[in-house]
Amino acid sequence: MSLNTDLTIALDVMGGDQGPLITISSAIKAINHQPNLHLILCGDEIIITEILARFKITQENLTTHKQLSIFPTSQVVLMSDKPIVALRTKKDSSMRKALDLVHEGRAQACVSAGNTGALFSMAHFVLKNIPGVERPALISSLPTHDKDKHVFMLDLGANVFCDSHVLYQFGVMGSVMAEQVDGINKPRVALLNMGEEAIKGSDHIKLAALELTENKDINYVGFIEGSDIFSNKADVIVCDGFVGNVALKTCEGVARLVYQKSKTAFSASLVAKLFGSLLKPSFKKLFKTMNPDQYNGASLIGLRGIVVKSHGNANSSAFLSAIEEAVKEVERQVPEKIKTSLEHGFTCR
Repeated sequence: MSLNTDLTIALDVMGGDQGPLITISSAIKAINHQPNLHLILCGDEIIITEILARFKITQENLTTHKQLSIFPTSQVVLMSDKPIVALRTKKDSSMRKALDLVHEGRAQACVSAGNTGALFSMAHFVLKNIPGVERPALISSLPTHDKDKHVFMLDLGANVFCDSHVLYQFGVMGSVMAEQVDGINKPRVALLNMGEEAIKGSDHIKLAALELTENKDINYVGFIEGSDIFSNKADVIVCDGFVGNVALKTCEGVARLVYQKSKTAFSASLVAKLFGSLLKPSFKKLFKTMNPDQYNGASLIGLRGIVVKSHGNANSSAFLSAIEEAVKEVERQVPEKIKTSLEHGFTCR
C-alpha cells in the first residue's frame, strides 16, 4: 500500500469469529507496512490494551503513538444478534462507534468482520445512501483465468431481490469501482444470467440490460453465465444479492474441494507423492491465486462513507487484506466518484 497523504481508518476490533487478537495483529501489520496510516481501535479498552502489550505497545507509549489509538466501547455486536435489535440496543458497540467515527469525519473508512446484517443496517442508518442511490450493494473481487486480473462482482448479499433499475445502478457503481480502484478504462459490465441469449432470463434482468445498453457511458457487454464468472469476459458482473451470495459461496466451496482433492491425489501412492513433490512449487502458486484470504474485503458501496466487510472467520492475513482494500478506496475517493458519476450522465430515476 502506498499513500500520498495521511489517512485514518476505524476498526471494529471486537467483531468476527476469531476475536480481537486477529484484528489487532492485523492492525499492527498494516501500520508496519504503511507509515502514514492511523488506525482507531474500537472496542473493549482493557482487552485491547492487554493484546497490544503482547506487541510491546504499552498504555504509556500508546498516548504518543502516531499510528494507533483506542476508542473505548462497552458493547459488542454478536454474530447471533438480529440486525434490527443490534441497531436499536447496541449504540455503544465497537461496530456502531467505528461507523460513527466515519460519519463524524474522524475516520475515512470503517472495517469490520462482525455480523453482516447488523453492519448493513447500522451503516445504512449512520452513513445514509449517496443521493440518487436506491440501495447500497456488497462488492468484491474474484480471480480470473488471466494472471493478475480479477473481476468485480455485486451484489453479494446486501439485497435479496433487486428490480431492474437497482441492477442498473449496480452496474454504474461497479463500473466506477473497477475504473477507480483497478484503473480499468471503460470496464466491461455484464449481467449474470442463465444464458447469454437476449431472450433468456427474467423480465427485470432484461429491463436492466436495456437500461445499461442505453447508457453510452457504460461499456455493457451483455449477459454472462455462471460458468464464465472467472473467464475474464467482463470486469464487472452484476446480479441480485441472493444469486451473488450463493455463487460466491459455491466458488469458495469448489476452491476448497479442488485443494483437498489435490492433496488426497498426491498422497495416494509413492509415485503420486513423488510427482506431488515435483509439482509442489507450481501448485503452491496456483492455490495462492485461489486463496480467499487475498480477496477478503467486500465493500458496501453506494453509501456516503467507505465500509469494508471482512469475512467473519478471517485470519490475520485476510483481515489485513480488508484494511488494505479500505486504504485503496480512500485513496481513490470511491464514494465521491460514484456520486459524480450519478450526477453527470448516469441518471437516476
